[in-house]
Amino acid sequence: MRYLSRALLGLAVAGMFSTGAKAQEVVGNNQGDFNEFMDRSGNMYRAASGRPGPEYWQNETDYDIDVTLNDEEHTIKGKITLTYTNNSPHELDFIWMHLEQNRFTEDSRGTLTTPIQGNRYNGDIDGGYTISNLEAKVKRSSSSNYLINDTRMQVFFEDPIPANGGKATVSMNFEYKIPVEGMDRMGRLDVEDGTIYALAQWFPKAAVYDDVEGWNIEPYLGAGEFYLDYGDYDYKITAPASHIVVASGELQNPRQVLSSTVRDRMERAKESDSTVYLIKPEEVNDMSLRAKQEGTLTWHFKMENTRDVAFGSSKAFIWDAAKIDLPSGKKAMAQSAYPKESDGQHAWSRSTEYSKASVEHYSEKWFEYPYPVAVNVAADIGGMEYPGLNFCGWKSEGASLWGVTDHEFGHNWFPMIVGSNERRYAWMDEGFNTFINYYSTLDFNNGEYPARLNKTRNMTGWFTSEQREGIDTYPDVSNLRNLGMIAYYKPAIGLLLLREYILGEERFDNAFKSYIETWAYKHPQPADFFNHMENVSGENLSWFFQKWFYGTGNIDLGLDGVRQYEGNYIISLTNKGEIPMPVKMEITYEDGSSENVTLPVEIWQRGDSWNYLHRTDKSIENVELDPNKILPDVNSGNDDWPNSFYQD
Repeated sequence: MRYLSRALLGLAVAGMFSTGAKAQEVVGNNQGDFNEFMDRSGNMYRAASGRPGPEYWQNETDYDIDVTLNDEEHTIKGKITLTYTNNSPHELDFIWMHLEQNRFTEDSRGTLTTPIQGNRYNGDIDGGYTISNLEAKVKRSSSSNYLINDTRMQVFFEDPIPANGGKATVSMNFEYKIPVEGMDRMGRLDVEDGTIYALAQWFPKAAVYDDVEGWNIEPYLGAGEFYLDYGDYDYKITAPASHIVVASGELQNPRQVLSSTVRDRMERAKESDSTVYLIKPEEVNDMSLRAKQEGTLTWHFKMENTRDVAFGSSKAFIWDAAKIDLPSGKKAMAQSAYPKESDGQHAWSRSTEYSKASVEHYSEKWFEYPYPVAVNVAADIGGMEYPGLNFCGWKSEGASLWGVTDHEFGHNWFPMIVGSNERRYAWMDEGFNTFINYYSTLDFNNGEYPARLNKTRNMTGWFTSEQREGIDTYPDVSNLRNLGMIAYYKPAIGLLLLREYILGEERFDNAFKSYIETWAYKHPQPADFFNHMENVSGENLSWFFQKWFYGTGNIDLGLDGVRQYEGNYIISLTNKGEIPMPVKMEITYEDGSSENVTLPVEIWQRGDSWNYLHRTDKSIENVELDPNKILPDVNSGNDDWPNSFYQD
């Protein structure tokens, strides 16, 4: 080997001097496209394999909440006690909390960054929190010191919360006016039989302190959603006796808030595959079906290991339910609550059917649903998700209602189970969810509704637009006209390409299910996802992740020609785009037969052209790239041979 090395060195030196003094250009290659593009080396908290490291930690937030809904003044008033467990290796002198109702003030950052003409994230400006009686305790020490800035509150402790499992409690009273326009995430809607209250971001909650950013304290502006720790919730909602309250988690006191008739119907629904009415359309105003005819009722709910809870309340609700069958043999319950304006077999009367099918599909295909209920609430909200509960458009029907119901329930997997940071990385929840929605729609009722994610070439107009932005653009920074593509469709298409074109179904599914299971109830970062998919699938995918998720380049594979060579054929290929891709082509012969050929992405490592020697004793009549048209190739004019560009 030593002799060979010297010989090779001698040849190289000879080559250098054989051309005389004339300078030579260095021949380039595409190695940069295949290199690692971000620090993914791993550490004690997050391994390079894409798994939590040996010292991974996250803090825990447990809540005890007691509130009253006033339907005359449209207010929420109550008390919260947060038990905060500091599992980090650092003492904490303070914690940050979110006060997202402060978005609904005239001088909030969210209000002041909303365009004059408005957008989807419009919000009232006459709301905001009133906070009182705050007490922050660590063991026997107590503090009432806090600072509020916009939608964030910093709570200080007299003594720090000890590291590695230390606990603190923060209690306070709070009150606010429920907005009508709640940024398309929550609010209230007047219908003929009453007001529908869609309550989310409805109590002060702790921000996340993690090993990547420390405190995650981005303000609540609009497009950016949420990032929260996990814990147990024990909460009570006092509402008018005429109201039906549906909520995340399990109802603890049905005998106190439900009539015997409704309880009997609920028991039937727990065993029924078809929808059972709990409150029929003609019974909405029948107070004999309430546990009380006047005054108030207090509804008590619990939910374990969740990052949030939400609820809906109204005297206008039709209410129905059915059981959900889970792969382990466990059961959950699908429920829908909607006004008579939303009733009908073409509309919300099928909501529970949709909900049941959606949750059962995702449980079977990816990861079992962990919550006791899956509630769909009709509201003046396009579609918004919370653990175990959605708010969907009250006017939605048919394919639209299926689509929004399925999408919002899909969010229980991303980001409710896999707890990514939505305020920064919308693509890790919206995009992943849009991807799994494609397969659930194909599956539902033998394809009753269309699923179009695989029609990627319908979107090439956006891919070539000068106004396009990268997937990695933070949602509050992006142009709202691009948000649908960069948060939802482009990342979903990226996963589709990995499954249907690059890795194949079996390798992708193994890796994706492993990612969900590994990061369930934890906080993955983008690098964790990239590392995990590579390690489990056994493929270096930096060339794809870098260009697709962290760039604005495009795919353009082409055929430069086909010519005979020593009884066989040379097929000349070119990569005119910025994103390298494996090459799949269908070769058709004069006798009518055909075969498929796949070339690995590594053909593009040295350059942007490649000659493939195809050995055959048949005559080639046609060659077509990407015959299934999975790739969003921005130039379909060079995908076939022969065509008007290639005439011998």
